Amino acid sequence: MAAPRIFDRSLIARHLARRPAGRDDFVTRLVLDDLAARLSTIKRTFANALILAPDPSVLPEQGVSGDGPFSYESRGTVLGDIDPEHLVLPRAGYDLIVSVLDLQVVNDVPGFLGRVRGHLAPDGLFMAAVLGGATLTELRQAFLAADAEWSGGVYARVAPFIPLGDAGPLLQRAGFALPVTDIETHVVRYAGTLPLMREIKALGASNPLADRPGRMMSRGMLAAAAAAYERDFADEDGRVRATLEIVWMSGWAPHESQQKPLKPGSAEISLTKVLGSGD
Repeated sequence: MAAPRIFDRSLIARHLARRPAGRDDFVTRLVLDDLAARLSTIKRTFANALILAPDPSVLPEQGVSGDGPFSYESRGTVLGDIDPEHLVLPRAGYDLIVSVLDLQVVNDVPGFLGRVRGHLAPDGLFMAAVLGGATLTELRQAFLAADAEWSGGVYARVAPFIPLGDAGPLLQRAGFALPVTDIETHVVRYAGTLPLMREIKALGASNPLADRPGRMMSRGMLAAAAAAYERDFADEDGRVRATLEIVWMSGWAPHESQQKPLKPGSAEISLTKVLGSGD
């Protein structure tokens, strides 16, 4: 059964193509800095590494693991030649595949993860950074309040993101071994709601949902959303807060050399002998 169409990827491509030249994409820069730090702790030589992102122009050509430098093959999944909904990579046998801020606009996430695993060599590593569930939660709540006041209903104006609690099960469902997930939370402050919205538009991250309102947002609706945001999420100095969550996911293609959990009853020492009987 085909996955539901949540995101309009052609619209995402238009948003990315309209970004101002030379704009600092601080979110991607933050993720790539964190990726570099994480890879530096892994004692592994990556001879065949692939890195994916909506826009390949923001991706690095090289990385450094705990064993030294390696080269990336990069591919774009919105402004490039790779379709993540029907993922076909140039070849199989990669020992590292990295996905940078792509999963939150993929309609079929389990299918994407399963196809990624199929392109990894045994004991190959997959790493992904994805926007977490609390990202832009303040803006989402402000729009809900404004919609209730102006539209008499509720519309999805901020994309859903992947909660940390779903990341591990998604990796397990796709057949990855030794799945690990964690989260980095950042609070970004802006002079007001409108500067935040302009930043989102400049980053090419405006509403990507296929089921979005079919008409332009009115000035009254926009003013109501800004007022709700500044009422509920402003600091004493008048600046407003915006939450940015980055969920990190990693897993390995299965291999016989990997650690496996012990079978129940295989322990050689009883836990009661270690802890005592409790009497």
